[in-house]
Amino acid sequence: MNKESVKVKPAKMCYSHIGGKLGQLLVETFAEKGWIAKKNPTDKHFYITEIGQTELEKLGVDISQIKPEDL
Repeated sequence: MNKESVKVKPAKMCYSHIGGKLGQLLVETFAEKGWIAKKNPTDKHFYITEIGQTELEKLGVDISQIKPEDL
């Protein structure tokens, strides 16, 4: 099979972050599952919840690399 003819779903990067539709779907799914949340609905930033920490670690995500911030 010719490599150029293979259709793949993109995982786009926006600077050093996952962007595009994949990034959007991850945020929506993590929020729906309660893995991430906002302190107030109008906040720009999410934080990782306790259940999110547990579930992300189960997936093999090393969240110890994320520095705590005041949001």
